[in-house]
Amino acid sequence: MNKWRRFVVVPIATLVLAACQGGAAEISNLVCVGEATTYLDWLNGDFEPDEQGEIAEAAEAGDLLETVRERGTLLISTDANYEPQSFLEPDGSFVGFDIDVGTEIAERLGVEAEFMHVDWDAITAGSWSGRWDISVGSMTITTPRKEILSFSQPYYFAPAYLAASERSGVDALDDLEFELPDGGEATTLATDANCVEAIEAGRTEFDLVITSGTVIDGAIEADSPIVKIGEPIFTENLAVALDKSGEPHGALLYEIDRIIGEMHEDGTLTELSEEWFGEDLTQDPSGS
Repeated sequence: MNKWRRFVVVPIATLVLAACQGGAAEISNLVCVGEATTYLDWLNGDFEPDEQGEIAEAAEAGDLLETVRERGTLLISTDANYEPQSFLEPDGSFVGFDIDVGTEIAERLGVEAEFMHVDWDAITAGSWSGRWDISVGSMTITTPRKEILSFSQPYYFAPAYLAASERSGVDALDDLEFELPDGGEATTLATDANCVEAIEAGRTEFDLVITSGTVIDGAIEADSPIVKIGEPIFTENLAVALDKSGEPHGALLYEIDRIIGEMHEDGTLTELSEEWFGEDLTQDPSGS
């Protein structure tokens, strides 16, 4: 499992959005994305997808794994504004695909899962200072992130899509009169889910959003006034992350990676993906 290829790029030629005459009404080239996301990196030309890297078995003595087991809880950070991956019920309880994955990891470690909402930019920045042990928050492995975070193998692979507001009249790639990414201008909110919420609220400064296809599908199912456009821009390899600046965690990372491998093999991840997304997103699109 550790030898998987971690990332698949849809050929850029399939994503060039040709200029057209007529079609949808002229709209702004502003594209809303979440802060500190791969979607922002893609628009800015800074996207550097990467692979997991080798994970070697480590001794448990003095490791974060020992700390977690002595404590009896695994502290898990996630962004709770990312339905259906992670969000809050009215009673404040965490639910979603990532929540179920994190809960299963904790159970197989023999401890309880304890979730906390943390802003996405704080999670991806590293330097967690021991406030939480791991992130189970649909984080893509990238070269810059690998400098500060350790990653497990991916637990699923999510396609990124462009979405447009219904009011824009855009329902196909060639409805746009500019090219992406070069012709687009990024505007950011805290998370890309907030971009969808802004369109729902009637804000008109942008009509385009880039986010996970799963987020778009969930929003459309909930009657959000957006349309899913075209083919995936790219497919993200989403993994559990740990902070390199924190307590040594080689043994915990090894165990989490092993557990994720088990969850792939025994069908647990497939079952959870089909429950939350209506399809199996746990298979490596590269076929490796």
